[in-house]
Amino acid sequence: MCSLGRPAKATIYEVARQAGVSRQTVSRVINNRPDVASDTRKRILGIISDLEYQPSAIARSLSQRRSYNFGVLTAGLKYIGPSTTLSGITARSEELGYGLLLKELSGFNANNIHPILNWFLAHQVDGILWAAPEIGSNRDWINTMLSEIHVPIIFLTTEKRSDISIVTIDNYYGARLATEHLLKLGRKHIGHISGPLEWWEARQRMRGWQDVLREAGLTANKRMVVEGNWSSRSGKVAFQQLLIQFPEMDAVFVGNDQMALSALQTAFERGISIPNQLAVVGFDGIPESEYYCPSLTTICQNQHQLGSIAVQELVRLVEETNLENRKIKPIHLAIKPELIIRRSSDPEKSKGGE
Repeated sequence: MCSLGRPAKATIYEVARQAGVSRQTVSRVINNRPDVASDTRKRILGIISDLEYQPSAIARSLSQRRSYNFGVLTAGLKYIGPSTTLSGITARSEELGYGLLLKELSGFNANNIHPILNWFLAHQVDGILWAAPEIGSNRDWINTMLSEIHVPIIFLTTEKRSDISIVTIDNYYGARLATEHLLKLGRKHIGHISGPLEWWEARQRMRGWQDVLREAGLTANKRMVVEGNWSSRSGKVAFQQLLIQFPEMDAVFVGNDQMALSALQTAFERGISIPNQLAVVGFDGIPESEYYCPSLTTICQNQHQLGSIAVQELVRLVEETNLENRKIKPIHLAIKPELIIRRSSDPEKSKGGE
């Protein structure tokens, strides 16, 4: 019985033959080495494209003693923030030719880290992305175990420190944007519904709110804050409590959009006019925030971009470590979020938030 054969797969030798160069030169182009003339590089890349040549990841890893895999540690993938960050990590890793080995913590504050690190290192990952949020004491292991990690590691959503590399959202800056916006609207009694304060992000957002009020000569005390847990239900409960203990409140900065949308709903139920009587600003920029009624003013953090940049920086650290065979100085990048003004704070904005 006859079968139709598939076209022979292009090899690195065929690329080299057509380009009139050695196999080693083609390899240097594939691995983005700098020691190739620009016209030669351009010719080789054109032939690679024409032949649809796919370099072997196994061959690359053997020649460079790299696995082209990253370890990723995350937590809470059922929530939109961690899942969006992981989406950014996945997309950028695919673009750059890296595979991912994924581990998810059993809980946000789990600290049984040693088996996870050993598993990543046993699988010879080139680097690690620590995408689980900093909560309570779940970063204490760094002080005793960091020296055991002999590959680059980047932490996401972590307080700045000098001995680790971090790529994060600037939560403090975002909170300042939100509070300054409310002050510019003439609001003087600005409350805050925080996230769970064992979370580093929640503390940063509350600190930004406090600092702006104090710099404006206004009070920022415990009566003006109620703690939620990021959920919609906790937002409703916290907002109701805040109305009791801070009745003069004319604006509220809410630690995330889910709690802020609950505050809008509860305000409607109580006949509180938004934004005339009470201006509301959230934090996250989830898609639903634009289509609520009224549409929610929010601090938009691009968590897909966060994951993408973290991968890009980890690749750079891996390549610099291999190139120079030395320990690279830790990096710290803080991505600035954006204020999106809509009707929950500004009645002049259209329903769609334009």
